[in-house]
Amino acid sequence: MDLNYSTEDLAFRAEVRAFLEAKLPQDLSDAVRLGRGLGKEGHDRWHSILNEQGWLAPTWPEEYGGCGWNAVQRHIFEEECCRAHAPRIVPFGLTMLAPVLQKFGSDQQRAYFLPKILSGEHWWCQGYSEPGAGSDLASLRTRAVRDGDHYVVNGQKTWTTLGQYANWIFCLVRTDPDAKQQEGISFLLIDMDTPGIEVRPIILLDGTHEVNEVWFTDVRVPIENLVGEENKGWTYAKYLLTHERTNIAGVGFSQAGLEAVKRLARQQIHRGRPLIENPHFAARLARAEIDLMAMATTNLRIISAAAQGQAPGVESSMLKVKGTEIRQEINDLARRAAGVYALPFASEALAGDNSALAPPEGSDAAAAQYFNNRKLSIFGGSNEIQKNIIAKVSLGGRT
Repeated sequence: MDLNYSTEDLAFRAEVRAFLEAKLPQDLSDAVRLGRGLGKEGHDRWHSILNEQGWLAPTWPEEYGGCGWNAVQRHIFEEECCRAHAPRIVPFGLTMLAPVLQKFGSDQQRAYFLPKILSGEHWWCQGYSEPGAGSDLASLRTRAVRDGDHYVVNGQKTWTTLGQYANWIFCLVRTDPDAKQQEGISFLLIDMDTPGIEVRPIILLDGTHEVNEVWFTDVRVPIENLVGEENKGWTYAKYLLTHERTNIAGVGFSQAGLEAVKRLARQQIHRGRPLIENPHFAARLARAEIDLMAMATTNLRIISAAAQGQAPGVESSMLKVKGTEIRQEINDLARRAAGVYALPFASEALAGDNSALAPPEGSDAAAAQYFNNRKLSIFGGSNEIQKNIIAKVSLGGRT
C-alpha cells in the first residue's frame, strides 16, 4: 500500500487549487471561514459554478455526468475545497440519493432525476427520522397505502435539514405493517409541492432555521416514484447510509477547523500570553491534531483500497465515529479559544462600546458551530449504533 501522492496526483492538486483561486467567490469563502450562513442563494451559486466546470459530482460515474475521478482525486478535491473555505455542497441529492438511483432506480428515474440534480432544478431533502424513530430507524411509522396508481402517504418526518428550501424529498415509508420492521419499508420520491405536505420550522438554540418537521396528510404519490421494489427500502436505506457515514468523517473539514482554532488561540491573550501557549490548552490541541493525523492516515488507507476496487465495509462506521468525535473536540476548542466572544450576541453587545474589545475573527460563530455540531454523533446512525456494528463485525457477533 502506497500512501504517497504520485506525480499525477500532485498535478491534479495544483489544478484544483488554481480553479478555486480563480472561481471561488470571495464572499462565499469569507462566509464559510467565519462560520456564517450562506442561504439558498449562496449554495445555489457555488453549485452552479462547480456544475459549469464539470466538477459537481466527483463520486458519480461519467455516464451520468460525473467527473470520472478516482478515490485519491476525490480526496484531494475535498481537502483543497476545505483549505480554500469553499462551501460544502448540499449532499442530499448529489451524494445520498444519486448513488441509490444509479444502483437501484429505474432507467426512467435515472433519466429524469439525475440531470435535474446536476442542474440544481431539484433541491432534495431527506425524509428518514421520525419522532421515536431516529437511531432506531426501522421503527418508523409513516404509512404509504397503495390506492390504484398511487400511494397515499400519512405521517411525520423530523429534523429534515434545509427542508424549507427543498422541492423534493426522498422518504422511507411503511408499506407492509404486518412484516418484520426492516422488511415492510419502501423508498419513495415525493414532490414537495404535492397537496397535503406541510413544512414546519424547528428553530435552533442560536435562533437559526436549519431543520424542520414535515407532515404528510393523504399525500398522493405516483407508483412510478417507488425506487426499486416495494418493501425493499431498508436495503436501499443501508446503501445510502454507507455513503453518508463515509462523508461524515470530514477529514478536510477537521483540518480547516483545526487551523481556525490555532488562529483564534494565537489572538486570544490569557494571563499576558497567547492562549496557544497555555500548557493545558496546548495539550488538548496537540491531542486533537494527533488524532486527526491518525484518522487522515486511516482515511488514506481506505482510499488506497478503494482505488484498487475494494468497497468500504465496517470502515465507514469507524470513520464516522472517529471523524465526528474529532470534529466535536475541535468545535469545543474553538469555543474555549473564543472565550466570552463565543457568547450569543456578544459582538452586538460590545459593538460601539469599546473598540479595544473587538472579538477575534470568527469567534462570534464558535458557540453556534459547537452546539450545531453536537448532532454529528447522532445523524447518519448514532455513534453508539456504529460501535455496535464495529463490534459485531470485528468480534464475529460477540458484543
